[in-house]
Amino acid sequence: MDERAALSVVGDAVSAAGDDCAVIDGLVATTDMLHETTDFPDGTTRYTAGWRAVGASLSDVAAMGAEATAALAIYASPSFEAAEIEAFLDGCLDVCAAVDCEYVGGDLDGHDEFTVSTTAIGRTDAPVYRSGATPGDAICVTGTLGRSGAAIRRFEAGEAERANELFRFEPRIAAGRALAPHASSMMDSSDGLARSLHQLSEASDCGMSVAYADVPVDDAVEAVATNPADIRELAIHFGEDFELVCTVPEESLAAAVETSPVALTPIGTVTDDGVRMDGEALSDRGFTHRSSAAGR
Repeated sequence: MDERAALSVVGDAVSAAGDDCAVIDGLVATTDMLHETTDFPDGTTRYTAGWRAVGASLSDVAAMGAEATAALAIYASPSFEAAEIEAFLDGCLDVCAAVDCEYVGGDLDGHDEFTVSTTAIGRTDAPVYRSGATPGDAICVTGTLGRSGAAIRRFEAGEAERANELFRFEPRIAAGRALAPHASSMMDSSDGLARSLHQLSEASDCGMSVAYADVPVDDAVEAVATNPADIRELAIHFGEDFELVCTVPEESLAAAVETSPVALTPIGTVTDDGVRMDGEALSDRGFTHRSSAAGR
């Protein structure tokens, strides 16, 4: 059973599952687990691991249009080294500070590989779900795509300093809050743009049509890609960029673009059915935790 099939089992058993966070009485909550073999390539510093792990959960809070209030992390490793734990905590604290959230601790545990489990909590009275898109809405993304794919290539090339810089990202909490009054649906792009479009399509029972030329590709991608097809792969399918993918009614698009604190780029339109890029069916491929990050 692959990861997506396993998630379907969870969805069948837990009726509230399916969005980036659970929603409970004005609170949103999410949890994630990252492993050394699938999420932290050779050369990833403990500082970057702390930043990225907590940031991944904060990204889910952002996708709900919520204010981030607190985050926790479980640090598991075959051995405990003071310098590594301190660097990890610095990363956790700094990513929380970047989005005005409080890091409140967690747990330590022994494990056969370095593993991090994180939880983030936020607050909103008007969460944005994946299920509200309507034909005619604009499809938009924040920031740029392909940054994490470029980071992996830098790790593979032994360029750890630059790779770690690219691997750290600012969770789009402020953008999520700004977009919440305008967006009809929203999620983060952790599984890749293509898979995010398929997930929004399924949740909203509609189609998605986007233009590749409109997709904002990060400048770091071209520096590591081998050809145009490789650039497209890193930007569309690789995932782990933690940007926001949202749909916005046409009448609200101008206001959404103006109020977003980061670049918000329209890339297509919600349709009646199908997920297409440039008129062709877009493959539902993206990040999976069953594959090795270093080998993707």
